[in-house]
Amino acid sequence: MKLSQKVENILTKITEKNTKLGDLRIIAKDIKKDHELAMELWSSKLFFVRQLAILIMDKKLLTEEVIDQLVADIKKHNENERLQMIDWLMANQLTKDKKTIALIESWEDNQSSLKRRTYWYFQGRLRWTGQPQPNSEELLNKIESKIEKEKPEVQWAMNFTTGWIGVYEKKYRNRCIALGEKTGLYKGKMVSKGCTPEYLPEFIVIESNKRKL
Repeated sequence: MKLSQKVENILTKITEKNTKLGDLRIIAKDIKKDHELAMELWSSKLFFVRQLAILIMDKKLLTEEVIDQLVADIKKHNENERLQMIDWLMANQLTKDKKTIALIESWEDNQSSLKRRTYWYFQGRLRWTGQPQPNSEELLNKIESKIEKEKPEVQWAMNFTTGWIGVYEKKYRNRCIALGEKTGLYKGKMVSKGCTPEYLPEFIVIESNKRKL
């Protein structure tokens, strides 16, 4: 499909090597919301261009069918790009509307591992601001029974959710730490300077101490 001149002009501002997500936000702020343009940008199949497309989509036009196609397209990217894109889609679009939040909440057992990841990542994001949710015990029961059998991209999101439950809900803290010890997920994994290790026993202690919880 031949791209419009408008898209061609945008593509000159984006390089796959040097572009940063902050650069995309600047471009998106200038464009504002333009769903038709977003879909044309999406058709390029380029990672950063698709990230820009996500920023300017119209959330009201993100039907279940459209989201299914976006997820199917995202799945074709390499692992690193795939995970960045699905998380970016969730954070910038899917959590912005009650209709799409309802879809996320229906994905716990979805066939797509990317959708399952989104379900669990959303649960963690609900908690990382320090607002405990009423279903934490129920979620922990499910995580304990499922996490070791899940795909790595879903394990990460389950681990993330467990971490924030352990930080903010003291009555579950020892249980969350014990789960981390049992799974051993991310134990010894190197992290960038200033970042908290993802291994639950370390993560929960460091983050709860920061907050004096």
